[in-house]
Amino acid sequence: MAAAAAAAAVSSSSSSSGLRAIFSLLTPNESSFQTVQEVPPYVQQATPYFIGLMLLELVVGALKADTPIVTIGDGITSVSCGMISRMPQLLFRGLELSTYMYVWENFSFMTLPWDSPWTWWACLLGVDFCYYWVHRFAHEVSFMWAAHQVHHSSEYYNLSTALRQSFTQQFSSWIFYIPLALAVPPSIFAVHIQLNLLYQFWIHTELIRDLGPLEWIFNTPKHHRVHHGRNDYCIDKNYGGILIIWDRLFGTFAEESEKVIYGLVFPIKTFEILYVQLHYYRYLWKKSKYYKKITNKFLTFLNGPSWKPGKARLGDHKDNPKVTGKEVPHDPSWALPLQLYTVLHFLLVLKAYHDLFEHKTMLSQMTVLGMTCYILLTLTALGFIIEQRPTAGLLEMLRCIITVTMQRYHLLTPLLPALAVPTEAFVSLSLLFWVLQCASQLFSIKSKTT
Repeated sequence: MAAAAAAAAVSSSSSSSGLRAIFSLLTPNESSFQTVQEVPPYVQQATPYFIGLMLLELVVGALKADTPIVTIGDGITSVSCGMISRMPQLLFRGLELSTYMYVWENFSFMTLPWDSPWTWWACLLGVDFCYYWVHRFAHEVSFMWAAHQVHHSSEYYNLSTALRQSFTQQFSSWIFYIPLALAVPPSIFAVHIQLNLLYQFWIHTELIRDLGPLEWIFNTPKHHRVHHGRNDYCIDKNYGGILIIWDRLFGTFAEESEKVIYGLVFPIKTFEILYVQLHYYRYLWKKSKYYKKITNKFLTFLNGPSWKPGKARLGDHKDNPKVTGKEVPHDPSWALPLQLYTVLHFLLVLKAYHDLFEHKTMLSQMTVLGMTCYILLTLTALGFIIEQRPTAGLLEMLRCIITVTMQRYHLLTPLLPALAVPTEAFVSLSLLFWVLQCASQLFSIKSKTT
């Protein structure tokens, strides 16, 4: 009886910590650990609250706003980016923590006590300070912007936008946290690198307008809306993670004033997931090839995104399209049944993604790699459907063939055990539909050529 009560208390505490972690409301006593292995997966614990808060935002937004705060296409693309951003963790531990532990074990010159509240608070400030510079460099150095632009590519601003992350950003961000590894234990860093990320989820909303005196110290929805704007006064402002004091200290703070228009200066207007993630690298490569001088080729990657020869390091905004306040987000029209189809298949791949992370330690590397490729194929195919690409039918037919095969070999599971038969029937009917669609297109092409 006592054991059951203790287990229930631990489960309740774990559930509660997931929610409180989103708002950085954990205390040093409950979130200080001696080893990295003891640190809870706060991001994973918070996932159900992500979903709950996004649904709540949808409901409240529908009651308060005249226009939708999120569309199916944009929301699915944002969550898909979040899924892709975590996929490298299937093959190796995050670079930020791995490199941190290596430096700590080989180069640290002092050891702050892991169980001291002072260490905990110092690490909170240190991680947030380092994040400010990670974030600032991600805007001011083009090859880092190539990764970070993913997060800014949505023309909407809602909680799903917080999940729109790049899978390549971790390959450059780790270096900024190395100074902390000279003194702060990895277990405390592992806590705060998660809390810093989680805090930034809830500030991606238009529903919270002003938090009064808290606006002076903390990063809030009001401040972060400015950061996501493409208005001239918004560009390269408000980089803070949890605290806004760094922006006030280093001259990058801007107050929200005129209506914020969200998204990239040059909107990409696509839901193709790999293009969203990688297009800017191709752009930089093509831009560098245009210049003849070797120094200009290198500076294309090292200077700001707006830089050109003859301009200052960060360039300027003279070539940016003028923001009028009447801009309309990219939202192609598509049939309601197709929207329902896309949502249902997205929920199925979300379940496959969850199961993959849940059981990755029990799966072979080949199985993990195969499932990763399947998830990427699915997210790409759904993006093609949203955009109504001419090749969407063929790609989706091939994907449905793979899905039916994987179901037969029990590599995919339904959302609920009771839905096993309906799910298999739905996928089989999906395959039949796309076979007929492709056959119809093929006959149509043949009839035109004869």
